[in-house]
Amino acid sequence: MNKIINTILLTAFTGSVLVSCSDLDTEPMGNTITAEQKERVYTQNPDMVAASVTGITNMFSVYGNLTSNPDHDDFGYPATMIAMDSRGQDMVSAAIGYNWFRAYLEWRDLSYNAGYSSMHWGTIYNQIYAANQVAILIDPETTDAQLKYFLAQALAIRAYDYFVLAQLYQFTYKGHEQLPCVPIITEANADDAAANGCDLSTVEEVYTQINTDINKAIDLLTQSGIKRSDKRYVDLSVAYAIRARINLVMNNWSEAASDAKYVIDNGGYTPYSLADMRRPSFINIQDNSWIWGILISEEDRVVTSGIVNFPSHMGTLCYGYASVGAWKWCSKKLYEAIPATDVRKGWFIDENLKSSNLNEEEQNYILSNNSGNNPIKPYTQVKFAPYGGEVYTSTNACDIPLIRIEEMYYILAEAQAMGGNPGASTLQSFVQTYRDPSYTCTATSATDIQEEIWMQRRIEFWGEGISWFDLKRLGKGINRHGCGYPESAIFTIEGNDKRMNFQIPQGEIEGNAKLSVEKNVDSDIANPTPEVD
Repeated sequence: MNKIINTILLTAFTGSVLVSCSDLDTEPMGNTITAEQKERVYTQNPDMVAASVTGITNMFSVYGNLTSNPDHDDFGYPATMIAMDSRGQDMVSAAIGYNWFRAYLEWRDLSYNAGYSSMHWGTIYNQIYAANQVAILIDPETTDAQLKYFLAQALAIRAYDYFVLAQLYQFTYKGHEQLPCVPIITEANADDAAANGCDLSTVEEVYTQINTDINKAIDLLTQSGIKRSDKRYVDLSVAYAIRARINLVMNNWSEAASDAKYVIDNGGYTPYSLADMRRPSFINIQDNSWIWGILISEEDRVVTSGIVNFPSHMGTLCYGYASVGAWKWCSKKLYEAIPATDVRKGWFIDENLKSSNLNEEEQNYILSNNSGNNPIKPYTQVKFAPYGGEVYTSTNACDIPLIRIEEMYYILAEAQAMGGNPGASTLQSFVQTYRDPSYTCTATSATDIQEEIWMQRRIEFWGEGISWFDLKRLGKGINRHGCGYPESAIFTIEGNDKRMNFQIPQGEIEGNAKLSVEKNVDSDIANPTPEVD
């Protein structure tokens, strides 16, 4: 893989998704104008800053985010979602050329100069840059309701981005607070960082910034009272849901429970029903289960590319890389652990390549792919529907979920259990109502309930880019034996193995005066050796 690596300090995203602010930076004759004057312009022309805010959300799914001639795994945050699931132990795929995520599957993504780490680094820091460009224009103490709303968008998404970075590039918060993490770049230090570099902040410092941003976003959203136009944008439910995730990672049990319950009680969202889950789904941001998502249109470049998008790599019933052999299937061990009474069993075809969730056309399409060099595999996913329900469609304009209401129930149950309250009843009630009427939670201790919730989350959020973060926060590591992985990808990794963390990419080290290879790279890091299954 050949990538052009972005550095956050020396090169900044200036694409068409952002409204240029250069015309506001100087008056004629080069006189610099103040932030107050800039804000007055934006108050009078709110469409300008609104376009910049939309630009931040558009950054989630950008064709060629890192290069002008992109590799086919360069399509924004959804590519990071697939990469992280590919690194885990529940989503299996073939070690073939059509699998653009093969390096993550085989853990050949470890070197600081290989380019894989830079994909996530560049994708997420580009979005942080976009958020900073909005934040720098708006007085944090503004009294304008519209500007409060706009600033809240920038701060909430920046909090989300740093939260993702912290989990990719270092171990989880608890017990690792003083380890070096990532550079913190905000509107307050961007100019100095560009001129002089920016050192790595500790995990604790990064989480302090994350909490500062998300708390301020919640305050601003509360004050503004503005309702979002669609689910691309952050509202109070999204902000509380993000903070619930943060508190869960930090082991702030009562706060995590409170935030999750706020969303459940006030958001107006309902989980997918048993009936809903008996068909392929998870492609429509309008579904009442979705709190926050990536809105995709047929005109988006990731769609018109045909195959450089999430459904191309993750879809089974549409046209793309998956349909020519880069199928994504469930671990055999995980599939066998799903009870027959659980509706989610039908999200995957069985050993006979059948699923009760499929109609006749869909089932025939699956069976027709049982030949050739890369035939469809048992346990291949049929969780994600094709766009418009059209089998083998090449229009991959499916929306992508970021947060669903179901996650808030799992967070609430885990936080209750770990905080000393009866989380088992919350878990049992949810699963019985929405996934498996025969389910009984037999776990009694807090840690056993947490373990059971982890199992439920592995099933529930399969393919949604969440499983890796659970492995990191729980210190689980990887055990791929008996899962159905190709021989080149069978190995065991302990939860405290430094290979669980990405390395700071070469481009950043070379472009950031405060960093160095010696300081930020483990020179003895090596690819895992495949093991005999």
